[in-house]
Amino acid sequence: MTPHDGTAAHVRYEIRFQSLFHSGRGLSFPCDAHGRVRVDELSDRARHNFHQAQAMVGREYATPAVQLAELH
Repeated sequence: MTPHDGTAAHVRYEIRFQSLFHSGRGLSFPCDAHGRVRVDELSDRARHNFHQAQAMVGREYATPAVQLAELH
């Protein structure tokens, strides 16, 4: 059940592709709680990076993980 005080609307998620070779480095993209990325809403560069990260899972990046996005 979600709270009715409006806080759930402010929850943001990201899918993170962690580098297998460089600790602390990786790529992250906004997504929903299930890890679905709205690819058509990404910039051209972000879209390219997202597809490249997907293709490099297991070779350059670990299996992606969905996490709460940090607020900046």
